Amino acid sequence: MTLTWTTKPFAELTLAELYALLQLRSEVFVVEQTCAFQDIDGQDQGAWHLLGYTPEGELAAYARLFGPGICYPEASIGRVVVSPRFRRYGLGRELLRQAIAAVEALDGAQPIQIGAQSYLQAFYEDFGFRQVGEGYLEDNIPHIHMVRSASQA
Repeated sequence: MTLTWTTKPFAELTLAELYALLQLRSEVFVVEQTCAFQDIDGQDQGAWHLLGYTPEGELAAYARLFGPGICYPEASIGRVVVSPRFRRYGLGRELLRQAIAAVEALDGAQPIQIGAQSYLQAFYEDFGFRQVGEGYLEDNIPHIHMVRSASQA
């Protein structure tokens, strides 16, 4: 499945785009993962939003991107999510490739830090991310910090 990708700052999101991305994040991070947490955390306004749309115009994949010094000293990628309806197409890998490319297009090649759910460690390692520090619980879900060096590009 081929998606159409767009990257926008918060101020340029349409109401329909904002609704769709918040709905997708809620569907996966709150409902599917049975995790009551404050998804709308006040950071969306400072982020770039990567949206992947199906040919029919449905939001299938999303990630939130930050420049260095906002969430971590490094640039960062978060809220990485593929709609359950589209998971069988390998879109998670394409989403991460697009997210890394978008961060580099916005801020140049540089280290990228993520806070990853621990069970996805091997997935992120395939893209050059390496665990830094100890694991931690975030909203009762095991996480690890991972960094991808600029030389991985």
